[in-house]
Amino acid sequence: MATPKQMWEQQQLQVQLVKNSGIVSYNGSPVADDKEEEMSRSALALFRAKEEEIERKKLEVKDKVQAQLGRVEEATKRLSEIQEELETLIDPMRKEVAIIRKRIDIINKELKPLGQSCQRKEKEYKEALEALNEKSREKSQLVSKLMELVGESERMRIKKLEELNKHVENLR
Repeated sequence: MATPKQMWEQQQLQVQLVKNSGIVSYNGSPVADDKEEEMSRSALALFRAKEEEIERKKLEVKDKVQAQLGRVEEATKRLSEIQEELETLIDPMRKEVAIIRKRIDIINKELKPLGQSCQRKEKEYKEALEALNEKSREKSQLVSKLMELVGESERMRIKKLEELNKHVENLR
């Protein structure tokens, strides 16, 4: 499972690969449309895979939280039942009852910050996910803009070559 930093670094590497992918080769000749389409499909498939991975991780975290809450509720219920049973016992068990009650109180005190921590981390996760989605949208827009600029550049070079070709023909 990749950390958010590793995922970010992978995305940056992919953006760099798209920038340096050879959309325009070093000698200035345009690359075939098939390669551009393949790169677009590849970038889109990669984006979709990342989105699916994020959604899967989100569901995993949600399932873990729900499972933990279920266990906590069961533990609380069991502790409550134990407390009721202890209250029904006679005086010789009073010391043990007091010990168990203290443990229950301690657990209750520990549960509150755990619940708050869970909510805080869920909020942080949502914020990180929103930031990731925003950056993904921005990347998509930049890739589209890059494709437009490359296309425009190629059209301008072709036009210039045609003008030079006419000029050379006129010189003959």
